Amino acid sequence: MTMLKLFTYLAGQGIATQRKLFPDLAEGVRGMPMLTDAACESGCNACAEVCPTEAINLFKYDEKGGITLDLGSCINCGYCVDVCPTKTIVNNPTTRVAVKSRSALILTNGPKDKTETQEAIAKIKLPTPKFGARELTKPFKYFNRAVAARVVSTGCSACDMEIGASGNPVFDLERFGVTVVASPRFADALVVTGPVPKGMQPAVTSCYQAMSSPRVVVALGTCAISGGVHKNGYADACGIDQILPVDVYVPGCPPHPWMIIHAFNVAMGKEPPARE
Repeated sequence: MTMLKLFTYLAGQGIATQRKLFPDLAEGVRGMPMLTDAACESGCNACAEVCPTEAINLFKYDEKGGITLDLGSCINCGYCVDVCPTKTIVNNPTTRVAVKSRSALILTNGPKDKTETQEAIAKIKLPTPKFGARELTKPFKYFNRAVAARVVSTGCSACDMEIGASGNPVFDLERFGVTVVASPRFADALVVTGPVPKGMQPAVTSCYQAMSSPRVVVALGTCAISGGVHKNGYADACGIDQILPVDVYVPGCPPHPWMIIHAFNVAMGKEPPARE
């Protein structure tokens, strides 16, 4: 009788899996910040002062206030959104945030053709991969039907939990052709979470070398991209870019499950990146 009641209950639940792909976050849910066309208030540096990871830098162009925002260092705490008086920085509800290049994570409200804007962007020092160049110019075409992913956590339980959540019945990661495997020898994609400190760098490199080519690397979460709040410390925890070439970056601390699924679809060539 108990089993019959349980079956009746489960049958009445209907389909839990979300049908709409990559929906915007619900109102009131904090996502990544984004920049508007509004100029910064003269003399205001409130956003830069409250940013815990120094992801925000201010500059001037044509007597207006300009700003650069590095989403690769942003932990989406939302402090900058809360203190911005001109709404130059606002909350971005989109779940399509994955990109293919580190530079695509740098936002600015200044005109790109202005020398001041170019100088401000140039001040953001991006790491040069020490492991070598990408093996393929467009490795994504090899994985457009299915991809096997090996997840290596270098110290971020939050991102690991979101990866687990992306596989639950609500999001159902496997319907997109993505499976998580236990061995790098069966993997097409290396998914790295955490800030990659010195103690984990040999292990991640060994895992990458054990994978057959072609292969892709996904930096999942702000820590894996730049080190986040851990960067520039004694543990040399400045992200995976310092030791391996990265193909897909998904910012967030941690990223929402739909952001993670978007990253896999970008890696598979099924979805365009958020920005080029």
